[in-house]
Amino acid sequence: MKRPQPGRRPTERRVHGDVQQDRGNAFDGVHALVRRIPKGRVMTYGQIATSIENRLSARAVGWAMNGCPEDVPWQRVVNARGGCSTERLPDLPGGLQQAMLEQEGVEFSGNGTLDLERYRWLPPEERPVRRKRTPRK
Repeated sequence: MKRPQPGRRPTERRVHGDVQQDRGNAFDGVHALVRRIPKGRVMTYGQIATSIENRLSARAVGWAMNGCPEDVPWQRVVNARGGCSTERLPDLPGGLQQAMLEQEGVEFSGNGTLDLERYRWLPPEERPVRRKRTPRK
């Protein structure tokens, strides 16, 4: 049995970093999902965490994106407000993520956020099922 960390009760779950399987496999799942996001659409870190059955927290999804392979369209992942979280990264030029999304047709408001209702992408397996109407007789 693992010893509880100081200051934590044994029943508390970690906020992030708890991976239900090998971390590499969880990160691979994030990268595979992000590769599916179409141009001009986005997903949030939390949405991706939910899509991979919460094997990672939203913050850990950010870690996965920070070291993603070159073929992963990292710019299509935004924060819960529809903003770019990469502005704080020292190895990326300011405004790069927004500029890349704008090249894909995404529009940003004056406060630097995009309209998630308009640009959020839902994988087909997560879209609500629409019931077909049956004609009344």
